Amino acid sequence: MKPAGPPAVSLGLAGALAGTLALTGCGSSPDSSSGSAPELSVSAAYMPQPVSDTMAAGFLTVTNVGGTDDELTSVTSRASGRITVHRTVDGAMREVDGLTIPAHGRLVLESGGNHLMFDELKRRPTQGETVPVELRFAHSDPVTVDMPVKPATYRPASGH
Repeated sequence: MKPAGPPAVSLGLAGALAGTLALTGCGSSPDSSSGSAPELSVSAAYMPQPVSDTMAAGFLTVTNVGGTDDELTSVTSRASGRITVHRTVDGAMREVDGLTIPAHGRLVLESGGNHLMFDELKRRPTQGETVPVELRFAHSDPVTVDMPVKPATYRPASGH
């Protein structure tokens, strides 16, 4: 005759605990060791009225209040055949595959700095119009923003 007490209860408890731990992992963020998932918002978006029929620049700020970095990986718009992301270092701009939005931080795209470059404009946007753009990220859902077209000399008062 075998005693049926504690070993059966311990195995049942261990199985339940393992199941709970496995389920907890299902809802983790892209990098659960560094905190909560990215939480992105976009502000201060604008496009200076282009002087070219084929090219324009775009500026905005992406804020991440989440605990995990994210990355702006691409931008699309029906107003342009191609939009690229540019990093500016020491006055030289270069196309990059993405820009990091740090956890609890911001990615600022501004005149003279990192920015979006609209190539192959389908028509030149004019002051007062808005240009819808879709921002795509490595971990977060896409965000659609209406980018107002400002005068070519416009500079935000707060700088971003």
